[in-house]
Order: sequence, then C-alpha cells, then structure tokens
Amino acid sequence: MQHYVNPDPFDPYAIDSITPAQERIYRAKPFQLMVWRFRRHKLAVVSLVFLAFAYATTLVTEILAPYGLTTRNIEHILAPPQAVHLFHEGRFVGPFTYGFDYSLDMDNLVRVYTPNTARVDKLRFFCTADSYRFWGMIPGTFHLVCPAEGGTLFLLGTDRLGRDILSRILYGARISLTVGLIGITISLFLGLLLGGIAGYYGGKVDSVIQRIIEMLRSFPELPLWMTLSAALPVDWSPVVIYFGITVILGLLDWTGLARAVRSKLLALREEDFCTAAELMGAKPSRVIRRHLLPNFLSHIIASATLSIPGMILGETALSFLGLGLRAPITSWGVLLAEAQNINAVVLYPWLLFPVVPVILVVLAFNFLGDGLRDAADPYN
Repeated sequence: MQHYVNPDPFDPYAIDSITPAQERIYRAKPFQLMVWRFRRHKLAVVSLVFLAFAYATTLVTEILAPYGLTTRNIEHILAPPQAVHLFHEGRFVGPFTYGFDYSLDMDNLVRVYTPNTARVDKLRFFCTADSYRFWGMIPGTFHLVCPAEGGTLFLLGTDRLGRDILSRILYGARISLTVGLIGITISLFLGLLLGGIAGYYGGKVDSVIQRIIEMLRSFPELPLWMTLSAALPVDWSPVVIYFGITVILGLLDWTGLARAVRSKLLALREEDFCTAAELMGAKPSRVIRRHLLPNFLSHIIASATLSIPGMILGETALSFLGLGLRAPITSWGVLLAEAQNINAVVLYPWLLFPVVPVILVVLAFNFLGDGLRDAADPYN
C-alpha cells in the first residue's frame, strides 16, 4: 500500500496546526502543569481540603469547643456520647439532646447513664458559655455551639474527670498538628543544608556527612526517640517540653531528605547550566540555591508532606508511653494515654476516640503526598 504524503507546505505557525487546548498546555508554566495534574488526583484534593479544614480549626479552637479545656462536669464522670436529635414525639424541635439519668451498678461497680426522654436540652448557637483566653491572650466567652442552660452536650462522652472529650480533641489538635509543621521545618533546613553541601562538594565532605547519616540511621527510631525524650528534665515547663519534643523529632528525621538532595545534586552539578553559572562567577551557595534546588523543588515538597505524618505519629507514640508531652499540655497522644487500661477501654470505649483524628490526618497526609509526587513528576 502506497504511503500518502500531503504535498502542501507545512506551516508550524498556522492557526489550524495547533488547537487552543494544546496551545494552552504548551504555553503553561511548570507550576501550572503541576496544578492541573494534581487536580486530577481526586483523593489528594479531598485530603488537601480536609487538612486545610483541620488546620483552620486550630485557629479558632476556643470558639469551636463547646466546653473549656479544663472544665469538669463532676456529675457526669465517664458519661457516654450523647446523640443529637431533631424531632421529639413526632414534632420538630431543632437540634437537642436528651438529659441523663445516673445510677451506680453495684454488681459491676460502673456508672450507668440512661437517656431521659422527658428532658429535652435544646442546643444554643452563637452563644456564651465557659470562659477562656483566646490563644492564651484575649479573654472571651463566645462559642459556636453550647449546651442548654443546665443541660449537657457530650458528643464524644467524658473522661474520668468529667471533661468533654470532643473539646479536648479540638484543643489537642493545636499541639499535635503543629508538632509536625515545626519538626519538618527543622528537618527541611538540615536536610537541604547538609544534603546540598554533600552533593555539591563531594569528596571528603560528602564522606563525613554520609557517615553521620549512616550512624543516625543505624539506631532504631522509636527507642532513640524514647531515650532522648526521657532525657528532658521533668521540672521543665510544658512549653519548653513541647519545643524540646519538636526539636528532637526534627533532628532525627532529616537524614532521608539529605540523601535524596545529595543524589540529585550529584547528577545536576554536571549539567551545562551549572557549569555556566560557575564560569560566570556565581558562588557555590548561589549555584545551589538558585540553580540546583529549584530543579527538584517538587520532590522536596512531596518528601516534606510525607514526613509530617511520621512526626505526628512520633509525638503521639511518645506521649502515649508517657515520655513525650505531659499534662497540662493536651495532645492526641496525651489523651490516648488515659486509655491504656484495658478495663477502661472495655467499659468506656469512647476513651479511644482520640485515635480517630490521628488515623484520618495520617492517611490524608499520605494521600496528599502521593498526589503531589505524581503531579510533580515531569514524565507523568
């Protein structure tokens, strides 16, 4: 079969040779292409929205929490979760909860709470309730939702001191979520600095940094965390302990990123644009900062996103074991430490609710990291 060749001259600038959609792609900048690829990853987009919402709640925790962080309801110790209803006896009432009737089971020595359907506690919105200091500075009493006057609102139950678990989870999110951000900042700085030096200079400098990395990675991660956390003095203030834990997590998590940066720089430093910058008199710090690091910035973003959940889990594990943050600081790990007793878990399973946000946040960060990695891949 004879091959057909169009005899008409080819004009690469003709209007019909490129469709508008193709021209939009050809003219797009690398960051715009990355955004388009990321938006196709639906699970990553949902994870990004969820994480944005989770971090946004930490800005207004005092307003969202129905109770204060230390508010105790001594008449409702270890009370089960309350359901929110809209209809009472076939009539629309609006959001409300049924009150509790309390009794003590002397055979099993447990508190028994039964809903009292004759007591309707209508919820209040945009109301005033427990006082607080917004971000520890501005006094206030405004809440998004409050229990009825003389009523209760325990959506996730109460703990052994009668404190609302939902409110404490919201307050704990401010600590647990920011631990990852502060820790990854330290990790990024060390990883980019030491990895960049090792990859650009090579030789003895590279050998020394690699031996340090191998020494740190030879220790089991969790026991090393436990050892360093236990070394923090018990008489330090909770704020100092908090920053101490974040520094420990950051100092031990930079090795993987440093190796990734080193391997990439070893390949890029031989490229023509790097040689041209050196011939024009650019200093090594400028070559690394302006020419080498931007070429794999997307990989750095994806690596950092995948490292944050590891730090959150590290803080949770240390606090759960009693070697991390301690009361009066409230984090998800501190809340889970109260559920170590298996008898308490069997009788009061709602004490395990703080593990739910840990799982959701870790999964969301992993899905977001996968989406960023796929979007940043130039060959995807």
